[in-house]
Amino acid sequence: MGKKLLRKQGRLNLSVNELHKAQEKVDDMQSFGARMDDHLANSLSLNLKSSPSLSDLLTIDDEEEKVASRESKKQYDSACAAAGQFELMNLYSSLFGQCDITASQILVTQADFQDEFRLTNLKYAVERLLSLGIIPIVNENDAVSANSGYTNSDIFSDNDSLASICARNFGAEVLVILTDVNGVYDKPPSAKNANLIKFYPNDSAGIEIGDKSAQGRGGMGAKIDAAIEAVQPYAGSKCTACVVVSGHDLDSIRSVLGHSKEGISDSQKGTLFVTPGTGLYNEAMREMEEETAALVVNVSDEARAMANASRTEARKLQGLPIEERRAILNAVADALVEKKEQLLKANALDLEAAKENNVALPLFRRLKLSDEKLSTLASGIRQIANQADPLGVVKSKRELADGLLLSQITVPIGVLMIIFESRPDSLPQISALALASGNGLLLKGGKEAYHSNAALHEVIGTAIESGSGGKITRDIIALVTSRGQVADMLNLDDVIDLVIPRGGNELVSYIKANTRIPVLGHADGVCHVYVAASASVDDACLAVVDSKVDYPSACNAMETLLLHTDTLSNGVALNILMHLRSAGVKCLGGPVAMKSGLCDVAAEEMKCEYGDLTCMVEMVNNKDEAIDWIHKHGSGHTEAIICSDDDSEGEYFLKHVDAACVFKNASTRFADGYRFGLGAEVGISTGRIHARGPVGVEGLLTTKWQLRSNGVNYVAQYGGQDPSKKYTHKELM
Repeated sequence: MGKKLLRKQGRLNLSVNELHKAQEKVDDMQSFGARMDDHLANSLSLNLKSSPSLSDLLTIDDEEEKVASRESKKQYDSACAAAGQFELMNLYSSLFGQCDITASQILVTQADFQDEFRLTNLKYAVERLLSLGIIPIVNENDAVSANSGYTNSDIFSDNDSLASICARNFGAEVLVILTDVNGVYDKPPSAKNANLIKFYPNDSAGIEIGDKSAQGRGGMGAKIDAAIEAVQPYAGSKCTACVVVSGHDLDSIRSVLGHSKEGISDSQKGTLFVTPGTGLYNEAMREMEEETAALVVNVSDEARAMANASRTEARKLQGLPIEERRAILNAVADALVEKKEQLLKANALDLEAAKENNVALPLFRRLKLSDEKLSTLASGIRQIANQADPLGVVKSKRELADGLLLSQITVPIGVLMIIFESRPDSLPQISALALASGNGLLLKGGKEAYHSNAALHEVIGTAIESGSGGKITRDIIALVTSRGQVADMLNLDDVIDLVIPRGGNELVSYIKANTRIPVLGHADGVCHVYVAASASVDDACLAVVDSKVDYPSACNAMETLLLHTDTLSNGVALNILMHLRSAGVKCLGGPVAMKSGLCDVAAEEMKCEYGDLTCMVEMVNNKDEAIDWIHKHGSGHTEAIICSDDDSEGEYFLKHVDAACVFKNASTRFADGYRFGLGAEVGISTGRIHARGPVGVEGLLTTKWQLRSNGVNYVAQYGGQDPSKKYTHKELM
């Protein structure tokens, strides 16, 4: 795409032409080529910022003096920056000199682009140098700017944004930004199934940016921002195209210009950015749409192949005896403990990325794995393995007629697709439940847990193959890695039987709106605790604080506290709020709670899943008001009442509250598959069809009918043709 489009751009800026000529002279210079790979390539795109270490220039012989010097340095050393620029330019002069090209250096600061007079002089200097065939090397003047760091309001914040502002101001038609990979990918280039984006339509949706390189301050995110900025339609700017391409490839510039050593190149290198609304942009969009249309079939076929492979292995699994299926589960449990170092190392990569991206604390906590968590996961999986065989259980048996026996037995649902966010510990839990129930599984985790999920999937897949003696392959559990695959999977209602989204309201709503496959799960976790008038202060404080504080980001954490009005006069309400606030909980008031003076900050919403150390507090006059409030503002997840043991309101509450889980004198945090003795859960369902509440193995089963006949029976015999054939419909269990 890139070569055809850029060739239509006409005459390029002189600097690009000179660079192209320079590359032609390099072909026979093998020794020079190696140095060009690391030094010249970066400077060609105005994208080099690193200075050589000054330890060789300003030598301190004594090691203690070196340490003391480093410790005493409290501010940026402008003198070192100045000395470094001299050495760096000396290197450039030598390299370009071998190509008979004269190079110059221009050091700039942000003020040079902000002051109109200085910018005019700067443009003139660049134009004169180019007119004389001299290549300008533009860099930041660190000796003046003191490398003081940058804010979002800065003119340029790194070499990539400096290259962008230079392209716009110096009359360049095309900007080339060199990097250490082949261009922009839809996920970190090292990730499995990462795809190079040939044309970037200025929309970053679905793009996963990996860790920064060890060199420089920008990273790929900065290059994308700089490229988009470079092609914006600024007044006076001629730059309508930018290519992010590998600086390790000496043929990169030729590829951008549409030429290779053999002539015209048919393979585009790098990622193209174009000014929106231009003819070039429209043509690029058309070519991208054509390429995308051609790929849709392939991607869809890949998704279907994954689902079919999972179903094939699942059918093999359900045919194995319970002893062999238990061996697979125990092998998975053992692997989680034996491979914990490998798993924690992968998790550490995700945690480090989360810190750099300043993810919210609740999300960070859900992301973290630990020795204890892996041990708990292994224990839960062994608990699942030790349960009675869930398959082939006879649910009913009936004699239809003499010699005609009908039975209903449990069987797997088929192929499950489970989409979960942030929590990598969900992956082994879900995998174990699928294996125990004989289902095939397609998993899609959040990008924030990419490394953790990949490591867990690898460990579990290996355990499945070893635990089954090779009878079941790792294909039974597939890990979906891209949004494109998810969209394709959601269209496969003929091979995927159930989708279970585990995440926030936005995720669940998206899934329900974009698939014909049945969806099981819950959108919100707005859980209530109602403290009745009969509740003791100690019991109420313990239950309420545990419901909110034990794991604030969990879907079964209390979000709204309902207090009987009598608790205000007997001191229970004030004690509860004191304990909540001592635990760091921010208590927002409902209308009545605000009037009573119980809270001093009003809640903006009556139904809200906070997911952190925040809850709403409201007063009610009786149990019916509490139940009405729950039905109006709850999500049908988990509701609890705290009362005295002999208070009839407790049983009344259990009977009349319509929710998946209803508790008396227990923390809402008990709504969990492991605590329910299910071993684990694939999620909590608030729907009324099929499973409801924590969904364990039984929730992943359906039934089938089996009819056994002594001799051959056919319906026509029972219509009067044979008087001896009569329906008995006798229940046998």
